[in-house]
Amino acid sequence: MEKSFVFGHRNPDTDSVCSSISFSYLKNQLGDNTTPRVLGHINKESAFVLNHFNVKEPEYLNNVKVQLRDVLYQKDLMLKETASIKEVVDFMEDNHCTAVPIVNDEKKLISLITLKEIAKMFIEKSKNHLITSYDKILSTLNGREILKFKDEFDGNMIAGSYQSQTFINKAILNESDILIVGDRYKVLQHAIDSKVSLIVLTNNCDLESDLLELAKKNKVSVISSSFDTYNTCSKIALSNYVKSILINQNPCVVNELDYLTDFIQNSTKLGHTNYPILNSKNECLGLIKITDIGSFNKKNVILVDHNNLEQSVPGIDEANIVEIIDHHNLGAIGTSIPINVRCMPVGCTCTILYQLYKEKEITIPKDIAGIMLSAILSDTLILKSPTTTESDKIAVKELANICGEDYEKYGYEMLKAGSSIAGMDIEDVIYQDFKSYKVNNEGLGISQVITMDFDSIKDQMNDYVDKLNEIAKGDYKTVTLFITDIIKNGSYVLFNDESKEIIADAFGLKDIEEGTFIPDLVSRKKQMLPKIMESLERNS
Repeated sequence: MEKSFVFGHRNPDTDSVCSSISFSYLKNQLGDNTTPRVLGHINKESAFVLNHFNVKEPEYLNNVKVQLRDVLYQKDLMLKETASIKEVVDFMEDNHCTAVPIVNDEKKLISLITLKEIAKMFIEKSKNHLITSYDKILSTLNGREILKFKDEFDGNMIAGSYQSQTFINKAILNESDILIVGDRYKVLQHAIDSKVSLIVLTNNCDLESDLLELAKKNKVSVISSSFDTYNTCSKIALSNYVKSILINQNPCVVNELDYLTDFIQNSTKLGHTNYPILNSKNECLGLIKITDIGSFNKKNVILVDHNNLEQSVPGIDEANIVEIIDHHNLGAIGTSIPINVRCMPVGCTCTILYQLYKEKEITIPKDIAGIMLSAILSDTLILKSPTTTESDKIAVKELANICGEDYEKYGYEMLKAGSSIAGMDIEDVIYQDFKSYKVNNEGLGISQVITMDFDSIKDQMNDYVDKLNEIAKGDYKTVTLFITDIIKNGSYVLFNDESKEIIADAFGLKDIEEGTFIPDLVSRKKQMLPKIMESLERNS
């Protein structure tokens, strides 16, 4: 079963982190294969929650782009350097390819051999030298074993084509030579006396008994070929180890973690059609061809606490979205096949997950109950936010009972732990809970910080506004920072310079200054976002 990644939005908050963990656990209990992930560093509040309930932080997921390991390339398409040239050619034919990666015993790439290079070698280079094994020769010549005294040979090939006496007078044989000859007694006797390393008999010949005994005495290996002299001389070169003719020892290679889009772009520039593919250990995995790029498996993903492309992981358009669990408005996201979607107007994604656990009759463990409780308390500001529903209240009561927490006492401890901005720089404060939206194709960025320490931000207010202006120069028309104080039950607002009229109009204020406190404004989803979106649409 293929694995699915479960994750929330970028700049993950407590609901996003805890929903990923809780839903992944539920799916796995139902027999699926999932793993939770986060799309960024978790904030202080989330870290407090995971530490309090002793739950492991999910690993970081930087993107879900299609990688070369997702492509249906020819895995394990490779041969060892001791393969014969004939084996390489046969392998290419059987696998419908024109190139083969050549590797050593540890699967480390040595070369990429192509059919063109093999043909060129036979045309341009001498075929008189042989570096191979007894068994490779036997297989290539469809031969028969007569005598075998050594496994490997490295010597010159000599054809006994002269008249016997001429050959005996002129041929100076040494112990590394390989003689190819028919049923010629005197030539064979001379070769055996010279203790050549190997005699290849043509036309299925046999050695006469006295020559056989002499060959045994002198330890001369003998093979009988099924071919005539001409074809034996032509084919025996194919028994050479492929390492003896390697030309391209620095081929263009790719890594299985490379992205498909980058591979396509680079291969267009390089112009090659075959690439050995390696893993992180530089082990060869096979061969990827340009013709393979149309077939690949998309990564399976499950989205929680968001359904907007702008807030999701890079490469989401290349992934296979299989399920969405969310409590926000529907964003511009589409799928190629029908999927399971559960979107409900409740205060927190974990409230929906609580209901799913009940529906599926899956027992909620104490640690999972604890982080689900934390997510609901965080998103509803301990059930004080206008986003709070009766379903949230029921879930909080039952989850608190499972994990043994006084939800109000614990909730304030959690918010206090997460609200401190001491030691954080301005950019970290803004981006710790920053969400992006599109309104009439224009960008809207809303950051929300929950803290009782507005004075520390007020002291650097000009610097905060400068940073908002800098962010707005990118893809945003409006960028805001809401500093929410749950004790005062309201939020201070900062905004980029060009958004002053938009923010004033959104909240019905005739005039507005940086740092204005807006009472009863605590929910981004139900109060901040809808009002700003309406103002942008009115003023577009």
